[in-house]
Amino acid sequence: MLVVGAVLVGVALSVRDTGSDEKLIEGPYASLLAASVDLGPAREESIEFTASLTDRSRPTALIEWARDRSLSVQWRPGDDWVVLEGAPAAVERAFAVSVRDYRGRMGQHFYASPHQPAVPEHLQGEVSEIGRILSYLPHHMSRPGHFPLDVPDRGLSPDALVTTYNADELVRSGFTGEGITIVIFAFDGFRQSDLDQFTTMFGLPQFTPEVVGGSPGEPRAELSMDLQVAHAIAPAARKVVVNARPTVEGDGGYRKIGEMLEDTDRRFPGAVWSFSIGWGCDKLITAADLAPVRSALRTAQSHGTTAFNASGDLAGMECRGGQDWSSPPSEQDVGLDSIASLPEMTSVGGTTLSTDADGEWVSEQTWFDVPLSQGTGGGVSSLFELPPWQQVAAQAVPSDRNTGMRMTPDVAAVADPFTGVRIVLDGQVVVGGGTSQSAPIWAGLTALMNQYLLANGGSLIGDINPLLYRIAEGAPRPAYRDVTLGGNAVDNAGPGYDLVTGLGTPDVDNLAENLRLAQRVQS
Repeated sequence: MLVVGAVLVGVALSVRDTGSDEKLIEGPYASLLAASVDLGPAREESIEFTASLTDRSRPTALIEWARDRSLSVQWRPGDDWVVLEGAPAAVERAFAVSVRDYRGRMGQHFYASPHQPAVPEHLQGEVSEIGRILSYLPHHMSRPGHFPLDVPDRGLSPDALVTTYNADELVRSGFTGEGITIVIFAFDGFRQSDLDQFTTMFGLPQFTPEVVGGSPGEPRAELSMDLQVAHAIAPAARKVVVNARPTVEGDGGYRKIGEMLEDTDRRFPGAVWSFSIGWGCDKLITAADLAPVRSALRTAQSHGTTAFNASGDLAGMECRGGQDWSSPPSEQDVGLDSIASLPEMTSVGGTTLSTDADGEWVSEQTWFDVPLSQGTGGGVSSLFELPPWQQVAAQAVPSDRNTGMRMTPDVAAVADPFTGVRIVLDGQVVVGGGTSQSAPIWAGLTALMNQYLLANGGSLIGDINPLLYRIAEGAPRPAYRDVTLGGNAVDNAGPGYDLVTGLGTPDVDNLAENLRLAQRVQS
């Protein structure tokens, strides 16, 4: 560690000598590099990073500037972002930064620059922001580290789950997801035998998910849980698994995520997407890094796709870093999952649920397990401004947290593994949990609502966030159960919108009818 510190100090001094000290990146990014071994100047033949454009026109000045500096620009007509690529030495000269090779605590090798590249002054009419020079993309699955085997009888059955969120009227009317596709993005695999045992146990139709991109890996519970939870709610919906593991292999991670989403949209237009995986905290990157992802998500939503992402299970401290670097909890640990923080993504927080014996809803409070340092994620984005549709709801947030930036989560569902959904893992009946359970719950419920809307002359929901907040501001039927108790390690629940459970949990029958009426008004 002393050697790493000496190297980083040397870099800082050289930058200070050139008057560029303000380019040094601080916070979790600096902690990641400080906890890694500096292997010296980057040796890759070529490195890449993204840049956001001010509009969607051809960035002629940028292309010419890059060519003169032995860099290339990858741009597609209509995109508001580009990929810059070139040899490390060429990047260093062009942006007056250093690019180093590192070995992380888990043995991963990556290149990174301790400095944030600035937009050259004469390019500021075309380029709004440069992304990080970083080939390492932290990733995780959002499930808790344990599934309690001693409380399976307390878990919700599929019927009880549907009843809990008042979707049973839709189900009794025949809306079970037929004609709708649910896509689950995964880093791990599943056991077909677990799915078969689950469907047999609850009398549901058997299913075998379609897998795109090959198996994501060995079964590690996450994907099996997501599939079973979605199937419990929408047994007639088509289930698709997309292997997301290639996005974290090599550099260009966020570009690869964007390409994965574009391919999924082409294959399954109008599908409901569920993410129970994460790609690093928002403080590690810039908004420019996420430009390929945001662009792909917007395009998919224009085709009717609705996307849900688990808010995270680190109780509001998604920048904690897990095994990648270690330190006592601090202010810099507070943050959001980068993808879940996108304004176009519906971030789903977690609750602890109470029901009666039949699954009828009694109450919910914020999920936070202090001894295990687990709980619902949420908070204030460091990257994106507060969207117009969230401005009214944000007034309920304490003033010190209402900073004019995007807030998460948007909604919530049960996440506590002691009050979750009964599933089958490795042949055993257990109880699922984590916000990675909450996201597929919303995906399954949305499949029901999409089928209902189509059957009643409506359309696929698409980007649901503006509608969710508009309904919260006033609608014919109460669509949410406000969660006002509890909190996580950073924020507390309260009346109205809050930073731990969002607008609350759904009353699906009312929400579906409100969506139908909203679509009728829009048409």
